[in-house]
Amino acid sequence: MWPILEQKLARYRELECLQADPVIAGNPAKSSAVNKEHGSLSKVVLPYLEFQRLELSIGESEGLLADADMREMAEAELAELRPQLAALKEKIEDQLLTDPEEEFDSLILEIRAGTGGDEAALFAGDLYEMYTRYARTKGWSIEEIGHSPGTAGGFKEMVFSLKGDGAFTHLRFESGGHRVQRVPKTETQGRIQTSMATVGVMPEPEQAQVEIDPEDLEIETMRAGGAGGQHVNKTESAVRIWYKRGTADEIEVKCQDGRSQHKNKDQAMRVLRSRVYEAQQAKLHKERADMRRTLIGGGDRSERIRTYNYPDGRITDHRIGLSVFKLAEILGGGLDHLVVPMRAHDKREKLAAAAAGK
Repeated sequence: MWPILEQKLARYRELECLQADPVIAGNPAKSSAVNKEHGSLSKVVLPYLEFQRLELSIGESEGLLADADMREMAEAELAELRPQLAALKEKIEDQLLTDPEEEFDSLILEIRAGTGGDEAALFAGDLYEMYTRYARTKGWSIEEIGHSPGTAGGFKEMVFSLKGDGAFTHLRFESGGHRVQRVPKTETQGRIQTSMATVGVMPEPEQAQVEIDPEDLEIETMRAGGAGGQHVNKTESAVRIWYKRGTADEIEVKCQDGRSQHKNKDQAMRVLRSRVYEAQQAKLHKERADMRRTLIGGGDRSERIRTYNYPDGRITDHRIGLSVFKLAEILGGGLDHLVVPMRAHDKREKLAAAAAGK
């Protein structure tokens, strides 16, 4: 059923033989490596062996259905075993499809206004409200890192973090262009305008997971811009960091929202670590090349992944051809109407690849 699990089972058996090898047992380093791999594989192999056992038991019970004297007992056994098998199948699939690189409980989310002027900034603000409301329904914590307000409201740019169980797993597919179709508040003729905002979702790794050489950093302090009174005018609290190694283009991060230079530097380094992590992963996995460019995009309409149509009260996810007529509910925090189908689609795609032994 899962060719890839047969491969894992074969490796598991091989490791069992290595564990019994006196030469391996006498070498602490090799023994530790073998035991570690064996323990890791056991998490998916042992449920798989139990699955095979249940399948065998079900087959035996089904074979007794033709026997009138045994039918009642067989039916009772099947009523108990089949739900167990279904639950175990679900568990194995989830274990099989879990990428350790995606097990993050903290993420950094960037929203930028794209084409559409003031209306795009207002829409970026609406997206920010949607994600923070959704986060609250999940019990996640929200921390603003930096923002640039729009001239008529909303945001030209908003950067914030979300932290909680499964945060990145739920929101990783939100990256891309988000298009809105609605009548702007400033429109007197009632004409529908199309605007764009882009969203980037990046896992926030622990400091130990990302190697950043201080020699590759150039740090500059300056006075913060925008509103803020005397603090803005007299204190060099804003921080800009350039990272100049290991990526096709240098990475620049600026933070000025914090009241202290220390906090702004801290926030900037958090964003930088997430961006560097993405760049490092793109190098390790060719299929994720140019990930950051794909995630953030340029705010152009052609890069859209989703359309928010206000006149029809409809949101359409163009990647899976899903349209949901619950726009107000979704903007109010009911994002699971879109997140759940997208995750289910991803699971089907991965299962198909696993079934093919890829």
